[in-house]
Amino acid sequence: RAGPAFQYLLVQKTGAQKNVGLIQLNRPQALNALCEGLMAELRRALEAMESDPEVGAIVLTGSQKAFAAGADIKEMQNKTFQECYNSGFLAGWDKVSVVRKPIIAAVNGYALGGGCELAMMCDIIYAGEKAQFGQPEILLGTIPGAGGTQRLTRAVGKSLAMEMVLTGDRISA
Repeated sequence: RAGPAFQYLLVQKTGAQKNVGLIQLNRPQALNALCEGLMAELRRALEAMESDPEVGAIVLTGSQKAFAAGADIKEMQNKTFQECYNSGFLAGWDKVSVVRKPIIAAVNGYALGGGCELAMMCDIIYAGEKAQFGQPEILLGTIPGAGGTQRLTRAVGKSLAMEMVLTGDRISA
């Protein structure tokens, strides 16, 4: 594999013909919280798979316990709005939604906040029995920040999206 190794991802080609790109979020101690380093690696892995003519589709997954438990709050907590805005804090988080090859989110465990948004950026979501989707940002006094309000409304309808965003309640598969 060209380029530096991944710290936060497990990346491989799989399938009988090795034509499926598999990207597994691998930050178990933080329930796959989406830190800037993980997101930069994800962009790099997606770009490599998109340009690989052998890869026909990509599967994005996490662990049994968490697909991704959201943005890394510890990384964000000391930043002001102005710092986030000026640094383009969420810039590039939508890379998943612009990849031209189909991306399948294989979700089990928590897909919360940014993790839910990441799953919704994929073309297809397959949810395991333990999958829990939610936008709990309201419980921290904020709102979904990477397109979650728009994508969630399109995915589940206005009423359920409003309930999830305004209460922080989760839904299962």
